[in-house]
Amino acid sequence: MQRKNLLLTGLPGVGKTTVIRKVLSLLPSGLKVGGFFTEEVREGGERVGFQIVTVDGQKAWLARKGFLSPRKVGKYGVNVEAIESVIIPVLDKAIEQADLIVVDEIAKMELSHPAFAEIVWRCLESSKPVLGTIQRSNLPFIERVKARADTQIFEVTKENRDILPEKIVAVLAQLLK
Repeated sequence: MQRKNLLLTGLPGVGKTTVIRKVLSLLPSGLKVGGFFTEEVREGGERVGFQIVTVDGQKAWLARKGFLSPRKVGKYGVNVEAIESVIIPVLDKAIEQADLIVVDEIAKMELSHPAFAEIVWRCLESSKPVLGTIQRSNLPFIERVKARADTQIFEVTKENRDILPEKIVAVLAQLLK
């Protein structure tokens, strides 16, 4: 079986999202890419939360310190409405229209909304390659994703993060033929 779901894992801050952005910059310009990134937001050198940034430029808060929410991950209140109104539709559209689906990331915050796991599974089940990041965690859904026969996991380290983008581009070139 060809492993079409390429997921990066590694320690927080090691550069997983940077690797994905570099991969996207190396792909042919005509390629239709859909999906989202999760970006850390800092104010005065302190991390205050995380934003969802879609491939087409939409932004919304995913989680923020002091955000009132029934769902919390550490000191961050999770904005489940943004998962529903931004992530779910953008991944739905990517399944329909994109050549490559970006899911950055599959983690506890995003999984605060039950529909997130459903849409991610649909992405993984689709005929489209998925390029994403996945939390180092033993949450049941994350374990199920990692165990899929069509999923290849890349461990990002300080030592390999500069050479990994070209390796991943080579794998995607085969998948996107």
